Amino acid sequence: MCLLTASVATAQEQPAGSSVYEQQLENQAERQEGITEDDTQWQQMEYLRKHPLNLNEANEDALKELHLLTDLQISNFLSYRTLLGPLLNVYELQAVPGWNITTIKQLLPFITVNNQHSIIENLGNRLAHGTHTLLLRFGGTMDKSEAYLKTINNYIGSPVAVLFRYKYNYKNLLQYGITGDKDAGEQFFRGAQKNGFDFYSFHLFARKLGIIQSLAIGDFTIHLGQGLIQWQGMAFKKSADVLNVKRQSPVLQPYNSAGEYNFHRGAGITLQKGHLECTLFGSLRKLSGTLVTDSTTGGETYISSIATSGYNRSAAEISHRNNIECITTGGNIKIFNNRGHLGLNAVQYNLSKPFKPSVEPYDEFSINGSQWSNYSIDYSYTFRNFHLYGEAAADKLYNRAMVHGVLASLNPKVDLALVYRNINSKYQSMFSNAFTENSLPVNENGWYAGISVRPVAAWKLDVYADIFHFPWLKYQVNAPSGGHEYLLQLTYTPNKYAEIYSRFRYESKSANVADSSIALEPVEEIPQLNWRTQISYRLNNAVMLRSRVETVWYAGTLPQQKETGFIFFTDVHVKPSFKSYSFSGRLQYVETGGYNSRLYAWENTVMYNFSVPASFGKFFRYMVNVNYRMMNKNISRHKNTGCMLSFSFAHSVYPSKTTVDVQNPAVDTPGKTSMKLQFIFTTR
Repeated sequence: MCLLTASVATAQEQPAGSSVYEQQLENQAERQEGITEDDTQWQQMEYLRKHPLNLNEANEDALKELHLLTDLQISNFLSYRTLLGPLLNVYELQAVPGWNITTIKQLLPFITVNNQHSIIENLGNRLAHGTHTLLLRFGGTMDKSEAYLKTINNYIGSPVAVLFRYKYNYKNLLQYGITGDKDAGEQFFRGAQKNGFDFYSFHLFARKLGIIQSLAIGDFTIHLGQGLIQWQGMAFKKSADVLNVKRQSPVLQPYNSAGEYNFHRGAGITLQKGHLECTLFGSLRKLSGTLVTDSTTGGETYISSIATSGYNRSAAEISHRNNIECITTGGNIKIFNNRGHLGLNAVQYNLSKPFKPSVEPYDEFSINGSQWSNYSIDYSYTFRNFHLYGEAAADKLYNRAMVHGVLASLNPKVDLALVYRNINSKYQSMFSNAFTENSLPVNENGWYAGISVRPVAAWKLDVYADIFHFPWLKYQVNAPSGGHEYLLQLTYTPNKYAEIYSRFRYESKSANVADSSIALEPVEEIPQLNWRTQISYRLNNAVMLRSRVETVWYAGTLPQQKETGFIFFTDVHVKPSFKSYSFSGRLQYVETGGYNSRLYAWENTVMYNFSVPASFGKFFRYMVNVNYRMMNKNISRHKNTGCMLSFSFAHSVYPSKTTVDVQNPAVDTPGKTSMKLQFIFTTR
C-alpha cells in the first residue's frame, strides 16, 4: 500500500506522453516508415485526466478504451467487482488478480472510485453540460537550403500547415465536432481548395441510448477481431511492453483526427440486448489513387495503387485526388459475458474501378477486381489466470489467415504472452492491422513469446522473442525468407523520483544483396543490433530530467554497407505547481553512417501533436516548447472557460556538407528550423 500511496502524489505530474506510449510510437515509425496522425487516444486520455473514469460503473468497453489494461486484467477486475461489490478505495486494486503496482500507477491519473451512481443522462443534459474545445494549430519548416527550396517550389500552396478542430464531449456519452486540415504545400481558399481546407472531417457519436449501445454518423472507425479483416484505430506491434499484443477496442469508435485515409464515412450502430451485441455500418468514401489505362484491354482503366498520405500539394497529386469511390458495408455479431465472447465479422468493398496487380512477382496475389470481401470468427475466454483469444479469417477467394494468443499471469511476479499467426501468402485485406511483422497481415507465419518478470521491488525484466517466415516474395526480397527478433529490457525504479532502463534489441531479416555485378540479386539475412539506456529523474514536483543514449550496428549485405549510428539527447520538463506556465527543452546530437543506421526518438511539441523523425547523418538539434494557460471563470455562473497557448521551436545544425540535406515535407525528417503555434479554447 505504501508504494501505491507514493504514486498518487506524482501520477498527475507525468508528461502527456508516457514512456511506454512513446516507445510504442518510436517502434511504429521504425517499422512502417512513418508515423500516424491519429491522436484519438491522446485526446481520450487528456479528457479522462479532467473527467476520470469511475471504476464502479465502467463496463468492458470503457476499460478497453484506456489502452492500459490487458483483457486478462479487465476480465479479472469485472469478476472481482461482481463477486465483492463496488470498490471503496483505489487501494483495493492491489487485490485484483493480475494487477500490479506498475499498472495501477499508470491508471491513477485517469480513474476514480466512488459509489454515487449517475442518474440516466437525458438528452438535455447531454446537449447542455458538455465541454466545448476549439483547437487552432499553425506550423511550418523554414529551410534555406537549395534542395529544400527546389522541393517546396514544386508545390502550389504555402509551406504553412494549418489544423482546425472543434469538439463537443459530454462524459463520452455524446460527442460531435468538425476537423479541417491543410498540409504544408497545399492550397488554402484558392485554386483547387476554394472551400478552404484540403481535408474536412465531421463526426456525431452517442452512447448508451437504451438498446443502442453506440451510434455514429459521419466519420468513424471499425475494429473487428484481431485486425485480420479490419482495424482502423491505433494499434501497436512489438515493443518493450511485451504483454501489449492483443487488439482490444469497442467495434465502433468516433473519428476526428487529421489522418485522411484510415476511417469510414457514413453511419454505424451497435445494438445490445442482454449478452448479445450487433454492429452494422455503411460507408461511402472518396479515395485517392493512381489510375492506369491498359491499351491491351481496349482502354480499360484500373487502380494500380491507393494513396494513404493525404498530401495534395502538386499538380500531379491533385490530379489523383478523390478519383476512386469506395462503398464499404459490414458488421459484427457477438455473444459475450464477463469471461469471454464469440463473434462473427464481415466486411464488403465495392470500388468504382478495379484493382489490377503489377507485373512484379511479389505483387502476384494482390487484390484483383472491383469487389472484395473478408469474413472471420473471433473469440476470447478467461479461465483463472489464463486468457485465450484469436481470430480465423478468409477473404473473397477463401484464402485463410489466423492469429491465436494467450495471456497468462503465472504468479504475482511473472506474466506471459504467446502469439501464433499463420497468414496465407495469397490472403488480402483492406484497412487491416494485425499483430504481425509485416505492416499488413499478409504472407507471414510465426511465433511470438514475451515474458515480464518483477523479481524484487523496483526491478522489472521484459523479454520477447519473435521468429517469423514469409512463404512468398516481398518487396526487395526475391525469394521466400524469414527472420527473428529478440528484445531484453531491464528497468530499475528505485523510488518515485527516478527510473532507469537499458535495452538490447537484435533483429535479423532477409534482403536482396545490392550488387550491380550480379544479374539476379541473391538474398541474405541482415543483422541489426540496438542498445539503448534512458534515465528519467524528477528533481522536485516542478522539474523532471530525462536523458537517452542509443547506438545501432547495421551489418549490410556487403562489407562497404556496414553502418553504425549514435544518438544522445537530454530533456528538461518544468511545470511549477499552481502556475499558469510550463516549458520543456531538448539538446540532441546524432551521428550515423547513413540512412540504414537511422534512429528514432519521440519529439514533444504542442499538445495532441508529436513527431518521431528518422534521424540520420550528423547534426545537432535543440527544441523548446512553451505553454501558457489562461483561465476565466466569469462568463456565467455555470461555465468555466480557458485558453492554452503553446509554442514549439526546433532547429538543427549540420556541421558538415556530407550529411543528407534534402528536406521533403512528405518525409518525417528533422528540418533545419520548424515552428508550431497552437491555441486551445475550452468552455465547460
